[in-house]
Amino acid sequence: MSSKLTAGDLQIITRVAIFRGLRAETVEHIIAPATAAMLRPHDWLFRQGDPATAFFIVIDGWVKLYRVTPSGDETVIHILTKGESFAEAVAFMGNRYPATAEAVTDARVGRIPADHIVRCIRESPDIALAMIASTSQHLHHLVLQVEQLKAQSGVQRVAEFLASLSVAKQGKCAIALPYDKVLIAARLGLTPESLSRAFARLKAVGVVIDASQVVVKDIAKLRQIAADERSAVRGTLRPIH
Repeated sequence: MSSKLTAGDLQIITRVAIFRGLRAETVEHIIAPATAAMLRPHDWLFRQGDPATAFFIVIDGWVKLYRVTPSGDETVIHILTKGESFAEAVAFMGNRYPATAEAVTDARVGRIPADHIVRCIRESPDIALAMIASTSQHLHHLVLQVEQLKAQSGVQRVAEFLASLSVAKQGKCAIALPYDKVLIAARLGLTPESLSRAFARLKAVGVVIDASQVVVKDIAKLRQIAADERSAVRGTLRPIH
Protein backbone atom coordinates (compact mmCIF):
# COMPACT_ATOMS: atom_id res chain seq x y z
CA MET A 1 0.00 0.00 0.00
CA SER A 2 1.37 3.41 -1.00
CA SER A 3 0.70 6.80 0.53
CA LYS A 4 1.94 10.38 0.37
CA LEU A 5 5.15 11.28 2.15
CA THR A 6 4.84 12.85 5.59
CA ALA A 7 6.98 15.68 6.97
CA GLY A 8 8.94 13.06 8.94
CA ASP A 9 9.52 11.01 5.77
CA LEU A 10 10.87 14.07 3.97
CA GLN A 11 13.36 14.79 6.76
CA ILE A 12 14.86 11.32 6.35
CA ILE A 13 14.80 11.30 2.54
CA THR A 14 16.45 14.69 2.11
CA ARG A 15 19.45 13.55 4.21
CA VAL A 16 20.47 10.57 2.07
CA ALA A 17 23.87 10.71 0.39
CA ILE A 18 22.66 11.27 -3.16
CA PHE A 19 20.87 14.52 -2.19
CA ARG A 20 23.43 16.03 0.22
CA GLY A 21 24.98 18.37 -2.36
CA LEU A 22 21.64 19.88 -3.38
CA ARG A 23 19.67 22.81 -1.99
CA ALA A 24 16.58 21.92 0.06
CA GLU A 25 14.20 23.42 -2.52
CA THR A 26 15.87 21.42 -5.30
CA VAL A 27 15.45 18.19 -3.37
CA GLU A 28 11.80 18.98 -2.70
CA HIS A 29 11.26 19.48 -6.45
CA ILE A 30 13.05 16.24 -7.32
CA ILE A 31 11.07 14.10 -4.88
CA ALA A 32 7.72 15.78 -5.48
CA PRO A 33 6.10 12.67 -7.06
CA ALA A 34 7.58 10.26 -4.49
CA THR A 35 5.36 7.97 -2.45
CA ALA A 36 5.84 5.79 0.63
CA ALA A 37 5.15 2.04 0.61
CA MET A 38 4.09 0.23 3.78
CA LEU A 39 5.46 -3.31 3.82
CA ARG A 40 4.98 -6.37 6.00
CA PRO A 41 7.70 -8.98 6.48
CA HIS A 42 8.33 -10.87 3.20
CA ASP A 43 6.58 -8.23 1.08
CA TRP A 44 8.77 -7.27 -1.85
CA LEU A 45 9.37 -3.93 -3.54
CA PHE A 46 10.67 -5.44 -6.77
CA ARG A 47 11.93 -8.76 -8.03
CA GLN A 48 15.17 -9.65 -9.75
CA GLY A 49 14.71 -8.93 -13.47
CA ASP A 50 11.87 -6.40 -13.11
CA PRO A 51 12.26 -3.15 -15.12
CA ALA A 52 14.02 -0.54 -12.96
CA THR A 53 11.69 2.45 -12.86
CA ALA A 54 12.51 3.92 -9.43
CA PHE A 55 15.00 3.93 -6.61
CA PHE A 56 14.19 3.60 -2.93
CA ILE A 57 14.99 5.00 0.52
CA VAL A 58 14.27 3.10 3.72
CA ILE A 59 12.30 5.37 6.05
CA ASP A 60 11.78 2.80 8.78
CA GLY A 61 12.37 -0.92 9.28
CA TRP A 62 14.74 -3.31 7.50
CA VAL A 63 14.92 -4.42 3.86
CA LYS A 64 17.15 -7.08 2.35
CA LEU A 65 18.55 -7.28 -1.17
CA TYR A 66 19.22 -10.76 -2.48
CA ARG A 67 19.85 -12.66 -5.68
CA VAL A 68 18.60 -16.11 -6.60
CA THR A 69 21.21 -18.32 -8.23
CA PRO A 70 20.40 -20.62 -11.18
CA SER A 71 20.28 -23.50 -8.68
CA GLY A 72 17.60 -21.69 -6.69
CA ASP A 73 19.78 -20.67 -3.73
CA GLU A 74 19.36 -17.22 -2.16
CA THR A 75 22.42 -15.00 -1.75
CA VAL A 76 21.96 -11.96 0.50
CA ILE A 77 23.72 -8.90 -0.91
CA HIS A 78 22.87 -6.31 1.71
CA ILE A 79 20.54 -5.48 4.61
CA LEU A 80 19.36 -1.84 4.66
CA THR A 81 17.74 0.27 7.33
CA LYS A 82 16.55 3.81 8.07
CA GLY A 83 18.16 6.49 5.88
CA GLU A 84 19.78 4.11 3.38
CA SER A 85 19.01 4.25 -0.35
CA PHE A 86 19.33 1.63 -3.06
CA ALA A 87 18.85 0.94 -6.79
CA GLU A 88 19.80 4.48 -7.86
CA ALA A 89 22.24 3.62 -10.65
CA VAL A 90 20.17 0.89 -12.26
CA ALA A 91 17.04 3.07 -12.16
CA PHE A 92 18.76 6.03 -13.84
CA MET A 93 20.10 3.75 -16.58
CA GLY A 94 16.70 2.24 -17.20
CA ASN A 95 17.95 -1.33 -16.82
CA ARG A 96 16.45 -4.20 -14.87
CA TYR A 97 16.85 -4.73 -11.15
CA PRO A 98 19.72 -7.20 -10.61
CA ALA A 99 18.32 -8.38 -7.26
CA THR A 100 15.10 -8.70 -5.27
CA ALA A 101 14.22 -6.23 -2.49
CA GLU A 102 12.14 -7.75 0.30
CA ALA A 103 11.04 -6.42 3.69
CA VAL A 104 12.57 -8.25 6.64
CA THR A 105 10.41 -6.46 9.21
CA ASP A 106 7.48 -4.06 9.02
CA ALA A 107 8.94 -1.28 6.89
CA ARG A 108 8.15 2.07 5.33
CA VAL A 109 10.06 2.78 2.13
CA GLY A 110 10.11 5.88 -0.05
CA ARG A 111 9.80 5.28 -3.81
CA ILE A 112 11.42 7.93 -6.04
CA PRO A 113 10.42 7.67 -9.76
CA ALA A 114 13.56 7.79 -11.91
CA ASP A 115 11.94 9.42 -14.96
CA HIS A 116 11.07 12.56 -12.99
CA ILE A 117 14.65 12.95 -11.73
CA VAL A 118 15.99 12.48 -15.27
CA ARG A 119 13.69 15.28 -16.48
CA CYS A 120 14.92 17.51 -13.65
CA ILE A 121 18.53 16.82 -14.61
CA ARG A 122 17.86 17.65 -18.27
CA GLU A 123 16.33 20.96 -17.18
CA SER A 124 19.25 21.72 -14.83
CA PRO A 125 22.47 19.72 -15.46
CA ASP A 126 24.02 21.18 -12.29
CA ILE A 127 21.79 18.76 -10.38
CA ALA A 128 23.64 15.83 -11.92
CA LEU A 129 27.05 17.26 -10.98
CA ALA A 130 25.99 17.73 -7.36
CA MET A 131 24.49 14.24 -7.19
CA ILE A 132 27.63 12.68 -8.69
CA ALA A 133 29.83 14.50 -6.16
CA SER A 134 27.65 13.39 -3.25
CA THR A 135 27.52 9.80 -4.50
CA SER A 136 31.31 9.75 -4.95
CA GLN A 137 31.82 10.87 -1.34
CA HIS A 138 29.36 8.23 -0.16
CA LEU A 139 31.17 5.54 -2.17
CA HIS A 140 34.47 6.55 -0.56
CA HIS A 141 32.82 6.23 2.86
CA LEU A 142 31.53 2.76 1.97
CA VAL A 143 35.01 1.65 0.88
CA LEU A 144 36.38 2.77 4.25
CA GLN A 145 33.59 0.83 5.97
CA VAL A 146 34.48 -2.33 4.06
CA GLU A 147 38.14 -1.91 4.96
CA GLN A 148 37.22 -1.46 8.62
CA LEU A 149 34.95 -4.51 8.55
CA LYS A 150 37.70 -6.69 7.11
CA ALA A 151 40.11 -5.50 9.81
CA GLN A 152 37.69 -6.35 12.61
CA SER A 153 37.38 -9.75 14.26
CA GLY A 154 34.03 -11.53 14.32
CA VAL A 155 33.59 -10.54 17.97
CA GLN A 156 34.16 -6.87 17.14
CA ARG A 157 31.68 -6.97 14.25
CA VAL A 158 28.98 -8.48 16.43
CA ALA A 159 29.73 -6.11 19.33
CA GLU A 160 29.49 -3.09 17.02
CA PHE A 161 26.24 -4.36 15.47
CA LEU A 162 24.61 -4.91 18.89
CA ALA A 163 25.84 -1.55 20.18
CA SER A 164 24.37 0.19 17.11
CA LEU A 165 20.92 -1.10 18.09
CA SER A 166 20.98 0.73 21.44
CA VAL A 167 20.95 4.44 22.24
CA ALA A 168 22.26 3.76 25.76
CA LYS A 169 25.80 4.93 26.48
CA GLN A 170 26.44 3.04 29.71
CA GLY A 171 24.91 0.56 32.14
CA LYS A 172 22.66 -2.43 31.54
CA CYS A 173 20.29 -2.50 28.58
CA ALA A 174 18.04 -4.84 26.60
CA ILE A 175 18.22 -5.10 22.82
CA ALA A 176 15.82 -6.77 20.38
CA LEU A 177 17.47 -8.35 17.35
CA PRO A 178 15.74 -6.82 14.31
CA TYR A 179 15.90 -9.98 12.19
CA ASP A 180 17.06 -13.58 12.30
CA LYS A 181 20.64 -14.66 12.98
CA VAL A 182 21.23 -15.98 9.45
CA LEU A 183 20.65 -12.47 8.06
CA ILE A 184 22.73 -10.90 10.83
CA ALA A 185 25.62 -13.18 9.84
CA ALA A 186 25.21 -12.19 6.19
CA ARG A 187 25.19 -8.47 7.04
CA LEU A 188 28.37 -8.83 9.10
CA GLY A 189 30.21 -10.99 6.56
CA LEU A 190 30.24 -14.02 8.87
CA THR A 191 29.09 -17.60 8.61
CA PRO A 192 26.26 -18.59 11.00
CA GLU A 193 28.79 -20.75 12.85
CA SER A 194 31.19 -17.81 13.31
CA LEU A 195 28.30 -15.67 14.54
CA SER A 196 27.40 -18.30 17.14
CA ARG A 197 31.01 -18.44 18.33
CA ALA A 198 31.11 -14.64 18.63
CA PHE A 199 27.92 -14.66 20.69
CA ALA A 200 29.42 -17.35 22.93
CA ARG A 201 32.56 -15.29 23.51
CA LEU A 202 30.58 -12.15 24.31
CA LYS A 203 28.72 -14.06 27.01
CA ALA A 204 31.95 -13.86 29.04
CA VAL A 205 31.57 -10.08 29.25
CA GLY A 206 27.88 -10.08 30.16
CA VAL A 207 26.10 -10.34 26.82
CA VAL A 208 23.28 -12.88 27.08
CA ILE A 209 21.37 -13.97 23.97
CA ASP A 210 17.92 -15.55 24.37
CA ALA A 211 16.25 -16.10 20.98
CA SER A 212 15.77 -12.57 19.59
CA GLN A 213 16.37 -10.80 22.90
CA VAL A 214 19.79 -9.64 24.09
CA VAL A 215 20.66 -8.40 27.57
CA VAL A 216 23.90 -6.43 27.85
CA LYS A 217 25.37 -6.02 31.32
CA ASP A 218 27.46 -2.98 30.37
CA ILE A 219 26.85 -1.31 27.00
CA ALA A 220 29.96 0.87 27.43
CA LYS A 221 32.07 -2.27 27.66
CA LEU A 222 30.43 -3.59 24.49
CA ARG A 223 31.31 -0.36 22.67
CA GLN A 224 34.90 -0.72 23.90
CA ILE A 225 35.07 -4.22 22.46
CA ALA A 226 33.78 -2.97 19.11
CA ALA A 227 36.49 -0.29 19.04
CA ASP A 228 39.40 -2.36 20.34
CA GLU A 229 38.73 -5.95 21.32
CA ARG A 230 42.25 -6.66 22.59
CA SER A 231 42.58 -3.79 25.06
CA ALA A 232 38.94 -3.91 26.16
CA VAL A 233 38.83 -7.59 27.07
CA ARG A 234 42.48 -8.51 27.67
CA GLY A 235 42.45 -11.55 29.90
CA THR A 236 38.67 -11.90 29.75
CA LEU A 237 38.00 -13.66 26.46
CA ARG A 238 39.94 -16.78 25.66
CA PRO A 239 41.10 -17.44 22.12
CA ILE A 240 39.05 -19.88 20.06
CA HIS A 241 41.04 -22.90 18.92
